[in-house]
Amino acid sequence: MTVTVLSSGGRTAASPVSMIERMTLILDAFDATTPTLTLLELVERTGLPRSTVHRILDQMIRLRWLAHTSGGYRLGMRTLELGGLTADHNEIREAVSPLLHELAQRTGLVGHLAVLDGRDVIYLDKVGGRFGATLPTRLGGRMPAHATALGKAMLAALDPAIAEAAVRGKLTRLTPRTLCDTDALQRELGQIRLRQGVAIDREEAVTGIACVAAPLRGRGMPPAALSLSGRAESMGFDRLARVVLEVAHEAARTLFPRRVRWH
Repeated sequence: MTVTVLSSGGRTAASPVSMIERMTLILDAFDATTPTLTLLELVERTGLPRSTVHRILDQMIRLRWLAHTSGGYRLGMRTLELGGLTADHNEIREAVSPLLHELAQRTGLVGHLAVLDGRDVIYLDKVGGRFGATLPTRLGGRMPAHATALGKAMLAALDPAIAEAAVRGKLTRLTPRTLCDTDALQRELGQIRLRQGVAIDREEAVTGIACVAAPLRGRGMPPAALSLSGRAESMGFDRLARVVLEVAHEAARTLFPRRVRWH
């Protein structure tokens, strides 16, 4: 049976049945003029039963879609994080992915494109055929920045004080070779800066897998990097470092031809 309710705009609409529809209705209730809403206001704007709204709000707060404040409810950090991804990150992926696909095909290795989000990397693209399926990475997935070549390349591209603050505190160990000592990590970042930003992961994220990465440098763009991954015993680091750096330069020129600054 379809239930008809009165929407906030005075229009009639079928009452949403699925949880996703109800969550969307609650999120759509917020706008620029009313960034904070009370429970009663959300009930009035969505047309949903008070008990239903209250139950869904609790789940959305737990999942960080919403936050509870003294004045009511507001959009949470998860919506802000996703909103930040959609514009700049889509632009980066559209510009870099053709080069990444060509690079992976030419080398036979797995290519990754990622951006930095606090202490993590977020993967925007992954190419590499059957071998790529064996790696625990996926589009939209996260990995600790300090344990990956991508993350170290992006951290090294930051101001040293900012990079130090980003990895302060306990660091997660993914393999026996993960750099978990902050002093050792800072020394590694210093070495990466001397190599024009090229970073190497020698089985630090996944046992048996090595990776070479380089940052995409462009004024005004979020920290991003691309990489090649393969079996540790067959990686020629010097040759791959030159290849990855060359493609990173080309990608940055394609993305921001007038704003690229090399260091």
